[in-house]
Amino acid sequence: MRFFNPAGRSHPPQLGGAPQVTAGFLPDFCDSQTVFLVVLIVELLAFVLALIQGRTLERFWTELALISLFMQWVALAVALVLCRCRRWLARLRPPTVTLVTFGVAQLITLICSLAALRLAADTSLGLKPPTTLSVIVGDQAISGIITLMALRYFYVQHQWKQQVQAEARARLQALQARIHPHFLFNTLNTIASLIHGRPDQAEQAVLALADLLRSALAQRETITLREELELTRHYLAIESLRLGDRLRVDWRLDPDLPLDLPTPALLLQPLVENAIYHGIQRLPEGGTLTIQVERRTRDLRITVVNPRRPAGDNAPRGVGQRLAQDNIRQRLQLAYETRDPLQIVETPDRYQVTFALPLPVWPLAG
Repeated sequence: MRFFNPAGRSHPPQLGGAPQVTAGFLPDFCDSQTVFLVVLIVELLAFVLALIQGRTLERFWTELALISLFMQWVALAVALVLCRCRRWLARLRPPTVTLVTFGVAQLITLICSLAALRLAADTSLGLKPPTTLSVIVGDQAISGIITLMALRYFYVQHQWKQQVQAEARARLQALQARIHPHFLFNTLNTIASLIHGRPDQAEQAVLALADLLRSALAQRETITLREELELTRHYLAIESLRLGDRLRVDWRLDPDLPLDLPTPALLLQPLVENAIYHGIQRLPEGGTLTIQVERRTRDLRITVVNPRRPAGDNAPRGVGQRLAQDNIRQRLQLAYETRDPLQIVETPDRYQVTFALPLPVWPLAG
């Protein structure tokens, strides 16, 4: 379910940097999925009310038809008004939004009640004044209760989503603000050993480390695919100086990659770091790290594969690997609303991590 924002468009949650300004807690009633859910929920409520009032089977179907027609009128009219006013409502505070929405629902319910009573009178089914008043009061009461319950649900759901976003931002900032101590220590040792014998490579290592630190301290919420790949290349350049021939990298990049595609920051580099630290580094002969970025019809499929020690080896796998993966998994879930974005395949001597980044769908020119 999408929520309002000042521009009237639905955007992925921001995962880092400055906190977002709360734009509103109402769902986007211009979205077809939201409208479908409204119609479905209203129909279920109509079914319950028809069960209460219908004493016989024939009476039940008649009541269900009349109640459904009336409630769908009200629900769709309210959704239409909220859709048209979404930009204005997004600028209001939650109490004001609640009062405005409640007033709109009550007004539309009253109009529909009067129209239904007028229709009943025109078809020789006129009601006496007391009965007419009781019908109007009953409709207003039911509409008010349902509206307040729905608004409470929308507000609680919005608060929960804001909390999840804040937690994800905090985790991303923690990931961006640190480089593992063992990596920094090894990198400095590598640079120190290269200064006298190979000063050019030492300079390259310093520049690559500076790029990594700059990215870690930038606090950017999104970067392009090109920047993520470059960041990973800088990291691999440093690790290649440290591990030498033990680290072999097999890049498998499709030629038509959308390099300007915005992605959540630090998705690929932490997985590559895990693959080296928990896999290749622990093998005396080293191994080949495979990084594949494949463009498909609707998404990019990114895979990181590394060799590892056989399953019979009792060496610990390390907790840091799962922490980084859990962090990436949560940020992908939040950004793209996918259930299980990280796919892990383990064999006795191989470890593979795969995730997908959806591609934007451009509307057809009409």
